[in-house]
Amino acid sequence: MAFKRIKNHTVYSGHSTGFRHSLRRAKFLSRFSTLMLTMILGGIAVLILVIVVFATQVPSPRELTSREMAQATKIYDRNGELLYDIFKDQNRTPVKLSEVPLVVKQATIAIEDKDFYKHQGFSPLGITRSVFDLIISRKVEGGGSTLTQQLVKNALLSGERTLTRKLKEFILAIQVERAYGKDQILEMYLNEIPYGGTAYGIEAAANLYFGKHAKDLDLAESSLLAGLPQRPSVYSPYGTHPELSKERQVEVLRRMTEDGYITKQQAEEAKNKELTYRTKQNEVGFKAPHFVLYVKQKLIEQFGDKLVEQGGLKVTTTLDYKLHEESQKVVKDEVSKLKNYKVGNAAAVVLDPKNGQILAMVGSKDYFADSEPENCSEGESCVFEANVNATLSLRQPGSATKPITYSAALQKGYTASTVLVDVKTEFPGGDQPAYIPVNYDGQFRGPVQVRYALGNSYNIPAVKTLALTGVKNVMELGYRMGLSTWEPTTENINNAGLSLTLGGREVRLLDLTSAFGVLANSGVKQDPVSILKVSDAKDKTLYEYRQSDGTRIFEEGIAFIISNILSDNGARSAAFGTNSVLNISGKTVSVKTGTTDEKKDNWTIGYTPSVVVGVWVGNNNNAVMNPAIASGITGASPIWQKIMIAALKGKDDEKPEAPGNVSYVEVDGLMGGKPRDGSPTRREYYIKGTEPSSASSVYR
Repeated sequence: MAFKRIKNHTVYSGHSTGFRHSLRRAKFLSRFSTLMLTMILGGIAVLILVIVVFATQVPSPRELTSREMAQATKIYDRNGELLYDIFKDQNRTPVKLSEVPLVVKQATIAIEDKDFYKHQGFSPLGITRSVFDLIISRKVEGGGSTLTQQLVKNALLSGERTLTRKLKEFILAIQVERAYGKDQILEMYLNEIPYGGTAYGIEAAANLYFGKHAKDLDLAESSLLAGLPQRPSVYSPYGTHPELSKERQVEVLRRMTEDGYITKQQAEEAKNKELTYRTKQNEVGFKAPHFVLYVKQKLIEQFGDKLVEQGGLKVTTTLDYKLHEESQKVVKDEVSKLKNYKVGNAAAVVLDPKNGQILAMVGSKDYFADSEPENCSEGESCVFEANVNATLSLRQPGSATKPITYSAALQKGYTASTVLVDVKTEFPGGDQPAYIPVNYDGQFRGPVQVRYALGNSYNIPAVKTLALTGVKNVMELGYRMGLSTWEPTTENINNAGLSLTLGGREVRLLDLTSAFGVLANSGVKQDPVSILKVSDAKDKTLYEYRQSDGTRIFEEGIAFIISNILSDNGARSAAFGTNSVLNISGKTVSVKTGTTDEKKDNWTIGYTPSVVVGVWVGNNNNAVMNPAIASGITGASPIWQKIMIAALKGKDDEKPEAPGNVSYVEVDGLMGGKPRDGSPTRREYYIKGTEPSSASSVYR
């Protein structure tokens, strides 16, 4: 081995190369460290510069007491009638923090910012999470903001989700924390934050929801209100889904328990306390409430709840408020007459079938009514929930969907004169018991033609028609016509089976009314429309309705023949008489009723080429009505007739003309085939090519 002497040191020569490498590494690391330090210092300098620049561009914290308030979203009917003004007659009464109950402060801090009295305006964990989300998803996510950040965002900044706005919010929060004390910030927050609808600030919220001052709120009320600001349109007990307010309240109480503000027993007591809401019309301050909330939900889906709540939007809807109010009055007055029938509620929809526009939406007999119904006998369980929009609730339609079954049959080549035998019939059920449908009166009528089977709503011929046409085909047609619950999956088809045509698959009143609009509009579907135009606070158009050509569901001739049958007073006279409420004097109107076997739902849907009216009566909790309602013309029909008369006021009789692909020929009056000597005859409409070729055509 070779050793070298270097300045009195002995070095092993075999390691001289490694030593030089170590030296170079050390120099590199030194230069890298210097470079990294320079970059970090440079980054900090740039960040400081950015913050300084932004600090000169953000509003002054002092504007919290001198700023312009957020602008209201206004919702109008089609003629400019104001339906809903978030700020109309608002009670934005500032209250001192000393006047706010301790439980309100604790609930707010627990659910929104548990470290409020510890941080300097921002949460390091929240900032880290936001940066991480930005890096991973390249989006500026909401949530995780402190009370101070929420205050400056709502009062001084916009709700847009951008990095620029987030940085301004961060800077302002720090400045506000320096300019004001914690109690001042909390007081401003409680006076500023939106709680839904007209309520901005805790005093307004206490008044709107409970009809009291903020100082009088208890734990149950405070925990519910504290949960609203995060998403007031979603969590409001006056919203489309009032049950979410309760779920949110439970979350607030859980947080309060975890943070030691209340005991588990106090939380449980507050959770179980029944809250009494203040729901008088002049106090809530909006017209056509069920429709307005329906529109509001559509707006939130398209534009987000922040813009809807505070963006100063101007929304023109399809509603004809005058017609809506007439319809609402009819519903309320007629339900009050149905005490002996144990009917607690009703709903109605009016549509224009040519474009799908909703002209009236009456979600209940009275949105502002008390919870207890008038029409239930002592001990009866027929709960009435005024806030529930029954036009969107799932209910069994009874015979009201039979026109869909017969429309599908016409597509298959059956005709209005096809004869079906109305006798007791057992339909094999495979592993299940045989299905044996019965008519509403328990009678059998032997051979009956489709025109009279549909007109009089006989059940057995309808089930036979469904069996001949195919459950899948009928369900698929109903789904295409707008019945969202009729998606023809294997599970849905098997669950409904042959009971489909007698109400075996639940539907929504809005959907069913829209589906009848396909018949009214010559076989063309137009989806329901509720909004015509949306403009922002600067009058910039954000959305404007443009009518589409719609979707053709079946040929015009089928729509004409079904509509002709449903308008034929003679064809339904055996069941309804010749002078029933299904007739509209001087007008040609097609109409169909429906009642479920257990008498829980009663329907009437009718139309002309320019208007469709759908009505449902029943009880929100599916309580059984008086069996006398089964006549089909007792509950829903009088409501339907009065609304239809109002909707057709000033319109000429719109008697549909047979389209070019429809023939009108003489047939045997008894057996529906070609005329026979000695047998009475009548005339019938046919899709060309389906006219009878023999004396009769009977399907058992």
